Amino acid sequence: MNFKLTTRPDNVIKLLLSVTIIAILSSCNSYQKIPYFQDLSRSQITTEDLNNYSSLIIQPEDQLSINIGSLNPEASAVFNNNMQNAGTNTNSPTYGYLVDQQGDVKLPLVGTMKVSGLTTSEFSAQLKQKLLPYLKEPTVSVRVVNFKVAVLGDVMRPNIYSSASERLTITEALSLAGDLNITAKRNDIILVREIAGKRIFIPIDLTSKKVFESPYFYLKSNDLIFVQPDRLKLATVDTKYRNASLIISALSLLAITYSIVK
Repeated sequence: MNFKLTTRPDNVIKLLLSVTIIAILSSCNSYQKIPYFQDLSRSQITTEDLNNYSSLIIQPEDQLSINIGSLNPEASAVFNNNMQNAGTNTNSPTYGYLVDQQGDVKLPLVGTMKVSGLTTSEFSAQLKQKLLPYLKEPTVSVRVVNFKVAVLGDVMRPNIYSSASERLTITEALSLAGDLNITAKRNDIILVREIAGKRIFIPIDLTSKKVFESPYFYLKSNDLIFVQPDRLKLATVDTKYRNASLIISALSLLAITYSIVK
């Protein structure tokens, strides 16, 4: 007994239209997850107060660049020797003054100072007062020279990034890492931060402009940013899976074409 399978051209056209509509709807749904700051107006200027910035806090294991000047520069030189001996290589483990695990730093003449928990400006002001017995009109400049953050996950260039500035935002750190890949989940980013002996995990959503208002928008030294990949990431990196999909699509197209011709 012979069977003959026939397909009417109008049914094939309906099938192709259905597949096309489904594909368009799927792509639209996927695109909605991609843009940043989706609740930000694109038709007018938006202004908001900048009130979530907090100065960098000195913590143990920080390396401090301390530059001291005065009207008697010969006396100031003793404080700057540690910087001059290390040269200008900020990657050197001996560069500057190291804050120990107790949060202290040891300085010539001044002795041990508790600096952990202070901003660089606060430390500069305290050090200036302690230098008055030794220097005439001292000036003090302090900055953290080993400020770094780690960016991992679904970004272009995951790595550890250093910053010469104490002001680094989460968007700037992600830009250093080459931005998120197209398969990254922009509403599922985790910021890991150590505070007062505790490790906290903070969710970040880049699809909302509220990220700019977050107290965690400005990063601290040793922060870790993890970008969660979408489930479609597997399909992107798995070559065998992609090749199989292409072969199946090609065979389906040939089958439909054959049915139309018949």
